Amino acid sequence: MSADAAVRTDRVTELAASLIQCDTQNPPGGEQPVVEPLFATLRELGAEVEIFEPEPGRPSVLARVGNGEGPTLLVNGHIDVVPVSEADWSVPPFGGLVRDGLLYGRGACDMKGGIAAALEGLHACRDAGITPPADLVFHFVADEETGGRAGTEALVAAGLVHADAAVVPEPSELLVGVAERGSLMAEIAVRGRAGHGSDPAAGHSAIADAARIVSALHLADFGDGEHPLLGTPTANVGTIAGGTAANIVAAECRLRVDRRVLPDQTRDEALAAVTGLIDAAGEFDYTAEVVAFAEGSELDAGHAFVTEVRRAAGDASVRGLKLGTDARFLRNSLGIPTVVYGPGSMTVAHTADEYVPVADLVTAARTFARLYASFDGVSSHDAG
Repeated sequence: MSADAAVRTDRVTELAASLIQCDTQNPPGGEQPVVEPLFATLRELGAEVEIFEPEPGRPSVLARVGNGEGPTLLVNGHIDVVPVSEADWSVPPFGGLVRDGLLYGRGACDMKGGIAAALEGLHACRDAGITPPADLVFHFVADEETGGRAGTEALVAAGLVHADAAVVPEPSELLVGVAERGSLMAEIAVRGRAGHGSDPAAGHSAIADAARIVSALHLADFGDGEHPLLGTPTANVGTIAGGTAANIVAAECRLRVDRRVLPDQTRDEALAAVTGLIDAAGEFDYTAEVVAFAEGSELDAGHAFVTEVRRAAGDASVRGLKLGTDARFLRNSLGIPTVVYGPGSMTVAHTADEYVPVADLVTAARTFARLYASFDGVSSHDAG
């Protein structure tokens, strides 16, 4: 029996549902509930398992299958999920309910379904009597949803990430992700001069200035050109707050902007693009502070590891992601050839009634089974 033929629909669905049933919302951050089922599954698969906890209550589960003497294939997936507003859901957000071929729940596609598919691939290899030629390492990490500081970033800083190639099973619609945008989160503080609301011209409204800045930034063209997989960068002004009362000219207004960036663009370059558009829109008294920055990343679509994953995925096409994943740490900090491949679609991630098709779980698990059975580490070093 081939490895992919040994994939079981019931097993991968049950594992994904059991992971969804663990509430790991971040913020506030608390991945501990999912550690026990992951630990038990990995031990059942014969893995050496340990817990990495750089901060109290922020555990990541690390596991290895193999003797440590050969090449290494890493699977990196995050175990935290974004918060839920239960009133918006038509099904229990942590129920793991299957209906009409869809598995519902927070984290179903982003990305506990991907983790379950990756583990089912190993289950299938064992059932088929196939020993993977490479060591398989699993990092199921905390804190991806708020930047990775207590998760993959901490693992990299601690020197605990070593691999010849890696897969991040985020939802990719079963395509092979090789590029992703980064993000600059910046807060713009606009200062004006207070005055009486009956004579607004005697003051200087920070809100009026902020409105002009919003018009300059939101959906702006930054002149960066178009990436073949990522399109053109975007900007979204997501929050705005200012003033003290309707009858007072506002002395201050603050807004936050999410400026998406292409690979290789630095933090300073991204910020300069934002302030450049503000300055071109008029004379304003303002400051711009970086709240967070995550760089973009990409892997050459012709890299031999990309070809290998595409082959395992049934000659799937390559794609880019408009959002960011932990793949950036592996690609940029460590130079590990890394692709994003997993079940489900980002269009339903972070939404109410998030789901993943059961058929996607099965297809992804078969891809992982084929990849585990074939990867010997040789091709991961060479560009195609």
